Amino acid sequence: MAPYESDDNTNEDLRTGRRKAARYVVPVAVLGVAAATIGLVPAFAGSGDPDLPDITAQQLIEKIAASDVQQLSGTVKISTDLGLPNLGGLESSLGGGVGGREESGSSADPSSKLLELASGTHTLRVASDGEDKQKLSLLDKAAEYSVIHNGDEVWAYDSASNEAYHMKDSSGAAEKGTKGKSEDVPTTPKELADEVLKAADDTTSVTVDGTAQVAGRDAYKLLIKPKASGSTVGAISIAVDSKTGLPLKFTLTPASGGAAVIDAGFTKVDFSKPAASTFDFSPPKGTKVTEGDEAKAEGRTDRAQPKGGEDLGKEFQGLDVIGEGWSSIAQFDTGGEGMPSESSGAGDAGRFLDSLGDHVTGKFGSGTVFSTRLVNALITDDGKVYAGAVTKDALVKAANAAK
Repeated sequence: MAPYESDDNTNEDLRTGRRKAARYVVPVAVLGVAAATIGLVPAFAGSGDPDLPDITAQQLIEKIAASDVQQLSGTVKISTDLGLPNLGGLESSLGGGVGGREESGSSADPSSKLLELASGTHTLRVASDGEDKQKLSLLDKAAEYSVIHNGDEVWAYDSASNEAYHMKDSSGAAEKGTKGKSEDVPTTPKELADEVLKAADDTTSVTVDGTAQVAGRDAYKLLIKPKASGSTVGAISIAVDSKTGLPLKFTLTPASGGAAVIDAGFTKVDFSKPAASTFDFSPPKGTKVTEGDEAKAEGRTDRAQPKGGEDLGKEFQGLDVIGEGWSSIAQFDTGGEGMPSESSGAGDAGRFLDSLGDHVTGKFGSGTVFSTRLVNALITDDGKVYAGAVTKDALVKAANAAK
């Protein structure tokens, strides 16, 4: 099927967010598990491309928006390659680090899996039966980590350590996520697709790019690309189930080429009602159980909470956004000195930090650009930061213009 370019109304619908807030596969209580950079294996397509009726980009976006799949089970493979070292062992080496054991006293706390999903390849089993019953299991060799939401009960269990984390959902915790930030942390093809479509605007090209088979299902491929140069994002491909409208696969490729930065997709999916026993859980004998309410009362869970507006404002003075769409750059002032560098007289420490990034100069002065395959950040010697999914040259240009 030939690609079909979106019309003006498509971008308007994207901006106004014409999406149905459907409850999806993964329990929202587990969304704290995923990293903000999301660690969600390529090549899930079957043999041959299915012959499906023609559809426009506008119609396909509406199909995604109307999707309301609430009962299913399946297996998702997720992979991320930001060009960073594997972070799985970093957490333990830091004594818990971000959202780890130090935070709540339990390795089963969903936030303790944050860094684990930030890199590498992982297999997830997911199941959902409406708004009140969801389960996600992260499979890792002989061990398994699960989060189960059943009615007003939310359990997380880590078989490797035989620890469980329990909380009540009487205050709507499952809808808000364990940390109250579920909507900010997409973890599935559906949620990733929603975030991209919600953020799309006139700087975006949206086309239908043929068909594919994913997990044995016929699907349309929605292709989303930046219209202008300068972004590190090459393209985003979303495979959409032709019958249900559910996104089955999400792939983000960088402008620099090579393997996908983020690739998440079903390898198996079944839209029948899961067995009720899927969502049953009782801690095995000898399990160490941590109550979420008790951990919060002791002040342990508050350590990893995002800072409030006032506190954030003190640390990042004058937060601003330069440009628009895919080429937008966040700019803020740390209010202090920049990163130590060899040129600033920092000696061995400066040489080490310089080795991690690229030293750059311009009208703004000098600084260091730290890069991944998707997000780059320029930290100037006088403490200003420019960051975005843009090239190094774009960051330097922005810093020069701001000067």
